[in-house]
Amino acid sequence: MERLKAAVVGMGFIGAAHVEALRRVPYVDVVAIADSFGAAEKAQKLGVPAGYADYRQMMDEVKPDCVHVCTPNHMHKEVVMAAFERGINVICEKPMAMNAQEAQEMVDAAKKNGLIGALNFHNRYYPIPHQMRRMVMNGELGDVFFVEGGYLQDWLQYKTDFSWKILADKCGKTRATADLGSHWIDLAEYVTGQKVKEVFAEFKTIYPTRTQMTEEGPKEVPIDTEDFSCIILRFDGGAVGTAAFSAVFSGKKNQTVLRVAGTKESLEWDNEKVNDLLIGRRSEPNMLLTKDPALVDPATASVISYPGGHAEGFPDAFKQNFTAIYGAIRGEVPANPFATFEDGLHIMNIVDKLYESACSGKWITV
Repeated sequence: MERLKAAVVGMGFIGAAHVEALRRVPYVDVVAIADSFGAAEKAQKLGVPAGYADYRQMMDEVKPDCVHVCTPNHMHKEVVMAAFERGINVICEKPMAMNAQEAQEMVDAAKKNGLIGALNFHNRYYPIPHQMRRMVMNGELGDVFFVEGGYLQDWLQYKTDFSWKILADKCGKTRATADLGSHWIDLAEYVTGQKVKEVFAEFKTIYPTRTQMTEEGPKEVPIDTEDFSCIILRFDGGAVGTAAFSAVFSGKKNQTVLRVAGTKESLEWDNEKVNDLLIGRRSEPNMLLTKDPALVDPATASVISYPGGHAEGFPDAFKQNFTAIYGAIRGEVPANPFATFEDGLHIMNIVDKLYESACSGKWITV
């Protein structure tokens, strides 16, 4: 079996997570990383053969089959375009781009070069959301009419918390909505099979300025993105939805919650209880389904690697997603659809419209 070569650009937390997950994908070798700071040292620490300060040089010299883009958002487009120009497939972190216009250019480049462009919306590859999707598809919920939840963290709770992710010139005009909301919106659409068609949003910036520590001492920096986002959605299948996104929610380290209500049953998944699905019923006791390949839909069993009682979480979802994408690079048709650049463009369109709604105070059509 021919082996495929992978390379990762951007070696923060998420870049290292990509390297680790890739090592668990059959027939894939991580041949190089690229980072503008300490690439050689980071490569040595991760046991990767080569580290480059210049990602273009890396692409030219190691000629990977796929490049993983894990840089700050403002660099996504340039790295993606450089890869496509060299005939290299791409897996990009979310949000896909700074805005929908950039995302459209990336989609066009993928089509022009006949290459795969994929997003790391890894929530699709947790077993329980996959099971939820299958239950909706099989009609077990009846007509889905409501979707609710959100994505909450607390790592930016204090005024002294600072990151490139809070600045519009690095992350785009929205922060919580693009960074966290993109994951949840894709998950909601994936599970329900319905697409967002209209949006309403309220944004709030808790700290108009934040304190950045510099070599000269603390510096007050004006903040031009939202700390908190509350949204209402209308879906094309008739459902409505509500969600909240924030990284200033005390005590929530990385919580994604999705609740789906139908005319027969409801479903609830909380990634802090990643292997459990709560099934709500009226005329009989509620049920708790814990991940077990022997108990779930046969299609869901295909994204489960371990027996019941053996938890599968964040790194496992990455592995399953990457396995499907690299299979597609080899010409295979994935049983579970991974998020393509077209999906990423769709989410960026929604994010841009949510920003427009927050600014105008009006419902906006996607």
